[in-house]
Amino acid sequence: MSYLTLNDVTYRYPNGYKAVDGVSMSFEKGESVAIIGQNGAGKTTTVKLMNGLLKPEKGDVFIDGWNTKDYTTAQISKKVGYVFQNPDDQIFHNDVYSEIAFGPKNQKLPPEAVKENVMKAAERTGLTPVLEENPYNLPYSLRKFVTIASVLAMDTDVIILDEPTAGQDPAALDRLASIIQSLIGEKKLVMTITHDMEFVVNHFERVIVMADRRKIADKSKREVFWDFGILEQSMLKQPHISRLSHSLQLQAPILTIDDMIQCLQQKKRAQEKV
Repeated sequence: MSYLTLNDVTYRYPNGYKAVDGVSMSFEKGESVAIIGQNGAGKTTTVKLMNGLLKPEKGDVFIDGWNTKDYTTAQISKKVGYVFQNPDDQIFHNDVYSEIAFGPKNQKLPPEAVKENVMKAAERTGLTPVLEENPYNLPYSLRKFVTIASVLAMDTDVIILDEPTAGQDPAALDRLASIIQSLIGEKKLVMTITHDMEFVVNHFERVIVMADRRKIADKSKREVFWDFGILEQSMLKQPHISRLSHSLQLQAPILTIDDMIQCLQQKKRAQEKV
């Protein structure tokens, strides 16, 4: 069995709205996965099923052999860390240090290990200078990193990032990229929900597309962003450089500027041979 598996999962909210309908997917540690789709496609509900915030109406979710129906959200949080889209929905302490330390303390780690995890997470997220600050005195971008640090400090095998690029400047995006790459290097399963297609292309290899509460594709990023049937069904657009390449009638499945340069160079060499 894979490390994280959803088997034919359906979830309906108390008001009767069915948010996820018969979804199956599985993941291994060390993967980088983006889940994309329009609002209402079922993305956020799906990941909340993964970390136990929600329990499926039908089907099962297994994490490292655990069926989430048999465990509390607190127990599952030791394996799956979830960074909310809005940091203000996650932050509740009066200083950054306490916010980051909350998870490790809940894991019953000894004080020395709690401090070590907090300081490591703070360094990775650029928060070391503001550990004594009230998180709500920090700008939105840094509050996002407070919530990321809170999850990193728990050292979970799975890290889920919900819209992590929202409100971030270029320097923050570089820091976020560095964090993601280091987590993948540590064989963590890193997942994101995002509307930022450039972010997906640059940092995630596998892309799951959701539409109308179902999974409609699970492929490599290159396959997804050059499958116009999938894009039309999910009402998604290609990344900017792919759209430009398509408008220039370049036939290669281009995702990056480097791809485009390589394609143009090959085209030029081919013309020179004629």
